[in-house]
Amino acid sequence: MTEAMRGTFGSSRTVDLGGAVHYVDFGGPDGAPTVVLVHGLGGSHLNWDLLAPLLRPHARVLALDLPGFGRSEPGDRRTTVHDNVKVLDRFLREVAGTPVVLIGNSMGGMISILQTAASPETVTGLVLLDAAVPGPRRALDPLVAVVFAVYAIPMVGERFLWMRRKRSTPLRQVRDMLRLCGVDPDELPPHTIDRSITLIEQREDVPGMDKAFLSAARSLLRLLVDPRRYRRAMASIEVPVLMVQGDQDRLVPVAAARDIAGRHPDWEYLELPGVGHVPQLQVPGELATKLIAWLEATAEARAAART
Repeated sequence: MTEAMRGTFGSSRTVDLGGAVHYVDFGGPDGAPTVVLVHGLGGSHLNWDLLAPLLRPHARVLALDLPGFGRSEPGDRRTTVHDNVKVLDRFLREVAGTPVVLIGNSMGGMISILQTAASPETVTGLVLLDAAVPGPRRALDPLVAVVFAVYAIPMVGERFLWMRRKRSTPLRQVRDMLRLCGVDPDELPPHTIDRSITLIEQREDVPGMDKAFLSAARSLLRLLVDPRRYRRAMASIEVPVLMVQGDQDRLVPVAAARDIAGRHPDWEYLELPGVGHVPQLQVPGELATKLIAWLEATAEARAAART
């Protein structure tokens, strides 16, 4: 990797937060707000490769790998949604060191909501990118419904992940996941694919990573099946919120996002036509323009949240 590319992808670091947690510091101007990027289920810091450099002139940008994902090998840690909220809380206090704007995608959006509700002093603003949210009775994409049903069953989910890995190459795994998220892999820069392949190939505790993934997935499903606590967390949030949703998302139906937006009229809601589950990869320029404008428009309200 060239020095220019290292600058684009930020500085890779590891910190002990009850176990090793990898993160990337993209830097940013002095005095700018701190933005922490929280990936979704099966994601990593790489999900932000295209968006983070666009935010860097306007914010200090950090992207962490939750335990069991990316370069944060799980060890013997639990990796449920609530366990990862605890890790995020320590990251905000010990690494970010200041109240931040959280930007969470998918499961990362759920974790960011729970963090904001539990520790409002650590968050001044919240951006939800196709966040995992409950909704009215909804028709999931059939493939997504089947896959998550398999994840939910003990031993079956483990066997499924093992078989999928044995029957496909890292390249195919990356391309299949991108397609499931609504992204055409051929439209991404080659380095995005290459870095994802390298990450898969360099995993050391593969069974542990599978276990961590399934633990997170099952806890996420439990929160969505009985969302009362989750809804109370949303209702308690007082900081500015921007909710972004792709209308072609197969994993989080747009009807669910519209329902949540309707329940929270004080949240700003942005729907992206023709976009899937990971707008930060599919339309990073358009998304960055909106996020920068939102940061500027909410600067006064976010400053008030710190006092």
